[in-house]
Amino acid sequence: MNAFNRNRIQPLPTFFDRYILEVEEDDLIQALGNSLEYWDNFDWDRLEKIGNRVYQEGKWTVKDILQHINDNERVQSYRILRFARNDQTALAGYDEDLFVANANANSRSLDELRDEFMYLRKSSCSLLKSCNAETLMRTGICFEIEMSVLALGFVLVGHQIHHMKVIEERYFPLVK
Repeated sequence: MNAFNRNRIQPLPTFFDRYILEVEEDDLIQALGNSLEYWDNFDWDRLEKIGNRVYQEGKWTVKDILQHINDNERVQSYRILRFARNDQTALAGYDEDLFVANANANSRSLDELRDEFMYLRKSSCSLLKSCNAETLMRTGICFEIEMSVLALGFVLVGHQIHHMKVIEERYFPLVK
């Protein structure tokens, strides 16, 4: 079996399983490549037209969401690195609302946020591709949940998919 196959994740980690199951591909490397292609081909012009509007009071702007995706990429990649290197230190969760509130995403351009993600995702891809079958199955504790390097790789992709669906379903209707 392919070392990067999702079926090797047993059991699926609670809470994070919702992101892992968002990914259509069973092969992590293929999923990562497709996620970059999706990002590159996304309708950024339409996103620009939304500006800093929100679909409902109290919700994040599109730029807040994109910054959150970038921040999450950094957090999950750090977890991947720690677990891949067999560090058994339990890692805490993070407060996504605190991060968003202090990121100043709305003062940045969509181009900056888009480019930042591409750099981060390519870095995450390199890290994951450097893992062998044994390393991919190493586990650690994050957010009080045990999970593997492989599972975290799928979380990266699924988290992006989840939030881009929110943008398409709730923000795109704001502009024609």
